[in-house]
Amino acid sequence: MDAAVAKTKTKLNWTVTEQNRNCHTVRMKATNSKWEQYFLLSSDRHHDNAHTDHALELKHLKQARERGAGIIDVGDQHCAMNGKWDKRADLSSCRPEQQQGRYIDSLVECAADFYAPFAENFVVIGRGNHETSILKRHETDLTERTCERMSAISGHKVHSGGYGGWVRFIIELNNSKNQCNLKYFHGSGGGGPVTRGVIQTNRMAVIYPQAHIICSGHTHDQWIVPIAREKLYKSGRIGMDEALHVRCGTYKDEYADGFGGWHVERGAPPKSLGAMWLRFYVTDSSNNVIGWEVVRAK
Repeated sequence: MDAAVAKTKTKLNWTVTEQNRNCHTVRMKATNSKWEQYFLLSSDRHHDNAHTDHALELKHLKQARERGAGIIDVGDQHCAMNGKWDKRADLSSCRPEQQQGRYIDSLVECAADFYAPFAENFVVIGRGNHETSILKRHETDLTERTCERMSAISGHKVHSGGYGGWVRFIIELNNSKNQCNLKYFHGSGGGGPVTRGVIQTNRMAVIYPQAHIICSGHTHDQWIVPIAREKLYKSGRIGMDEALHVRCGTYKDEYADGFGGWHVERGAPPKSLGAMWLRFYVTDSSNNVIGWEVVRAK
């Protein structure tokens, strides 16, 4: 690790354990009433695409490192659309390093080299439809290969996850444990010019009733939608809790100035760039209660 990275690195006050291939548990301890802990939620980095904003990626990765934050990425880390076999291939969308005759190898190498300095911060890297498409057609797993190379470079185990999976956050406060369940699912469908995919919250609220946070991507939209739910507690008390639905956005700017290209020609709108910050904090130290919120990372 170079000196600049070491200088801005903050000690991690959480650990991650792989329960199974698509469930990971993050454990942390709230030390006082002012305690807080951040996690970066991201999707659709499309790192190898020429239109991806690497500067914005680095800004958020460095912020995560400085905050001692975890990173949960829910798929399409790779774009992987510019191989010579792909009908969508477009040299204007392809970076020079992917034009050297080792296309799939270069996807893994370039992404792993870019993210390896932040390997310790990654909780899990999930798969998206761009990765599963490569696996289906070329029988190589981009996500697994990238995690393996990041681990080899950094000496820190980087966990891969599924197209969908779970992250369980267990926070200890005064010998009492709070749990927050995050369901991640890369996404499906086209989003829609009117609903921007928000209508999918109705389906996901039914499918994932145990989730406190549902994090998705895929459509390159960005929003936060809280949905309140009636809850019956073990004591018989009736109360309310909330599921927080989060759509993460992208780092790929396909719209640019709107001059042309596939994205513009099909009438698609500009998309918000960036990711989301998940923040845990103490809401009531006397009753050992932990709260959480999600805000945009710009």
